[in-house]
Amino acid sequence: MTGNQAIDEQAVRNAAGAVVDPALNQPLSKLEMVGQVTAGPEGVSVEILLPMVPAPQQQEREERVRQAVTNVAPSAAKVEITFTPRVRGRETGGTLGLRVKNILAVGSGKGGVGKSTIAAALACGMQRAGARVGLIDADVYGPSIPHLFHVSGQPEVIEQPGPDGTVIPRMQPHVSAGIKVISMGLFIKPEQAVVWRGPMLHKALTQFFKDTDWGELDYLIVDMPPGTGDVALTLSQLVGLAGAVVVCTPQEVALLDAVKAISMFRQVKIPVLGMVENMSGEIFGRGGAQQKAGEMKVPFLGEIPIDAAIRIQGDAGAIPELYAENSPVRQPLMNMCETVALEIAQSLMADGTPQLPTLEIL
Repeated sequence: MTGNQAIDEQAVRNAAGAVVDPALNQPLSKLEMVGQVTAGPEGVSVEILLPMVPAPQQQEREERVRQAVTNVAPSAAKVEITFTPRVRGRETGGTLGLRVKNILAVGSGKGGVGKSTIAAALACGMQRAGARVGLIDADVYGPSIPHLFHVSGQPEVIEQPGPDGTVIPRMQPHVSAGIKVISMGLFIKPEQAVVWRGPMLHKALTQFFKDTDWGELDYLIVDMPPGTGDVALTLSQLVGLAGAVVVCTPQEVALLDAVKAISMFRQVKIPVLGMVENMSGEIFGRGGAQQKAGEMKVPFLGEIPIDAAIRIQGDAGAIPELYAENSPVRQPLMNMCETVALEIAQSLMADGTPQLPTLEIL
């Protein structure tokens, strides 16, 4: 600090709180995003609590806060703006003993559109940005998440004390790249087929939620099987979801099934966060999913180009490498993650009251 002019800490807090967040379009004070504020001889420090991770428009957010603080503390030797992840959510998995803020489904109307790759990339992007992330591979007939994260072997089971004093066996999820992972692929041989009817599927998915030691998570992503049916019904009955992401390639034959996926999620009262266009480019075309999202009145979450890097890293079980500095798909993937996180945050602002969906079976 220069001179003898004291800096009013409350004035700094008020100035930061009056800043309008560039992504959520509300003052930081109303969003309860202003954390610890200090002012002293060393300068001014302001902590901003991020309700979504990753947070879009981060540079503009920092510039706005810095300018506002500098205006009320022009004598400060330095102004430090720090960001702390403090993801918010509905936490609607409490009946299963979950401590998860947001449960997110990633689905598609058909197979072969890269749904599991997008689910894995979404998990990686959120984790790299500072969120606590888990991933359930609910595609029990064709589990591919273990390969994408290069994990294998049955999870360890540890007995833990329950709330009533009884001992409960809990599966310990594999951890890869900081992401907690559970999948049917960890319990069967690679060449083994799962031949189950719906009730067995329901039981397995319930165990993945209830009997796995997830700990505290900001996001639990569920990689859905292709098509419509049992898993969506089970999810709608088990937990309240923050929403669903529909993955689709741009060509019309894939879009026909993506429309059915959106209809399915709506029918079981799972909010549709939007559509992702995967493998966009010369082979399958471009813009089809964005156009269809507009027609279906759902957000468009991003366009992921068809690029050999995705296939190479997926085959190598190295999905996190897609976010390396020299990765050609790093930026479009980060854009997708930011948009999904923003959609979840905005849905919470629109309806902050946690409610389990009411299931209607026609």
